[in-house]
Amino acid sequence: MIIADQPSKLSLPQKNPGVSTVLEYLIIKFPYIDAQVWQKRIAAGKVHCHDGSLITRQSPFKPQQRIYYYREVESEPLIPFKERILFQDEHLLVAYKPHFLPVVPGGKYVNECLQNRLRQSTAINTLQAVHRLDRVTAGLVIFSVNPTTRHRYHDLFETRKIDKTYQAIARTNSQESLVGKTWEVKNRLIQSNPKFRMCITDGEANSHSSIRCVKQSAEQSLFELTPITGKTHQLRLHMQALGWPILNDKYYPHLQPLSADNYTTPLQLLAKKIEFIDPVTQQTRRFSDDSNLLLK
Repeated sequence: MIIADQPSKLSLPQKNPGVSTVLEYLIIKFPYIDAQVWQKRIAAGKVHCHDGSLITRQSPFKPQQRIYYYREVESEPLIPFKERILFQDEHLLVAYKPHFLPVVPGGKYVNECLQNRLRQSTAINTLQAVHRLDRVTAGLVIFSVNPTTRHRYHDLFETRKIDKTYQAIARTNSQESLVGKTWEVKNRLIQSNPKFRMCITDGEANSHSSIRCVKQSAEQSLFELTPITGKTHQLRLHMQALGWPILNDKYYPHLQPLSADNYTTPLQLLAKKIEFIDPVTQQTRRFSDDSNLLLK
């Protein structure tokens, strides 16, 4: 059994969904975890409040109460790729995340994630990611080092005061030269079925990306992508909308059957650059990784 070194935090909602106890809420909050699992975790003292007091089977539901628990799985894959730290000061840490490594714990990944790897290597237990990348996407991730200034960096992403640039490779097979051409893609994205996928639908646009072709080979093209908004899977769907789904995408345009990761065919999407005005120092921050996606 793999048990998380650090607890996961959950804030109970302001509106009671119709439960009497914390246990009842955990059971409906996580429908894919058997009720007996939560009962055993509570009996073993693995669920507690912010002050360290243990949650029991009778602990009443209290709106906005913070609950801590330790995720556990039977086993978790070890991702055979290494992260890199590009920058670190008293407030920020910027790291390169390899393909296939999650940013934070989730699903079958408990300790094998970028955040926990960095906490271990830096000995900064308060280190926390202020945004996310999909597990299958590689590239730059920003972490908060100082909890007292953390909210300022969260606000950068919530107010869209971050400029991000990605690289992507798609199979184009085009006789026409695409290099130098640009596209402004705007459409409406909503949650699809299954719910971890998104889809394009009619209606007022709620997503916007600027896309430019920078290099082309006989069968593939390298694109530079700038997301103006930040919807889930936005870049993947916008490339699909242009008729060039990102290479090795298991979700779009068609959901592929669940299978083990093939480390030789990563999704060809890379978070290459990030730029913003630091809300603490007021300095312009520009970070770029040396990695590049390569055409065949």
